[in-house]
Amino acid sequence: MKTTIQEQDGNMVAFLAGSLDTAAVPETEQALAPLKDCEGKDIILDCTDLQYISSGGLRIFLGILKNAENKGSDVYIKGINDDVRAVFAMTGFINIFKFK
Repeated sequence: MKTTIQEQDGNMVAFLAGSLDTAAVPETEQALAPLKDCEGKDIILDCTDLQYISSGGLRIFLGILKNAENKGSDVYIKGINDDVRAVFAMTGFINIFKFK
């Protein structure tokens, strides 16, 4: 699992690549920790290269969303594939996140 964060057009963009399975959760959570300090900036989770997400990965996404909402920011998910979209649909996450 590879995670990078960049500032683009006033937003914080996290690029996720690989499989966000249970084994990758601790490392990914640590890599995304700087997003907790993004006050006044929207967050885009770019999942174009994300092939799989586990329940632990969904938990990370939910934590980012709750933290951002508390700071008045929005979280957008971009570029999810059909398999990841199916996980979001089955869990109801498709209804709580905004998609680009």
